[in-house]
Amino acid sequence: MIFSKACEYGIRAAIYIALQSLEGNRANLKDISSEIESPEAYTAKILQMLVKHKIITSVKGAMGGFEIEKRQMNKIQLEDIVMAIDGGFSDKICVLGLKTCSQKHPCPVHDKYKYIKSDLISMLQNTSLQEMTVGLKEGLTCLKF
Repeated sequence: MIFSKACEYGIRAAIYIALQSLEGNRANLKDISSEIESPEAYTAKILQMLVKHKIITSVKGAMGGFEIEKRQMNKIQLEDIVMAIDGGFSDKICVLGLKTCSQKHPCPVHDKYKYIKSDLISMLQNTSLQEMTVGLKEGLTCLKF
């Protein structure tokens, strides 16, 4: 598992909220929770983290819900969401969970995994929320099966 379960839900929630925002709608907690298949109370905590880090906006009241400004979607990178929920992705973590894995003292897969970590960091830094949302909107990707 690359990200925590909360982070996976946070990414899925941000994509769903962005999709709703592109269609001019605000998403409510119940719909978000259902769409990302996460318990409502857990989803609410994740959404609070996304609001705190200014990835999504919470609007109170009868017509309230969660939204993302369209012009912000291209500025929000996958890395921002991971940072908000998991505190970022560390390239220092050993894939086998060893505490002393390094170039000087490598684990059995260190030399192969370092390229994967590099690609993952690049993906996080270069994948925008807009890009993920457009893929969903065009039916090229999905959030549920």
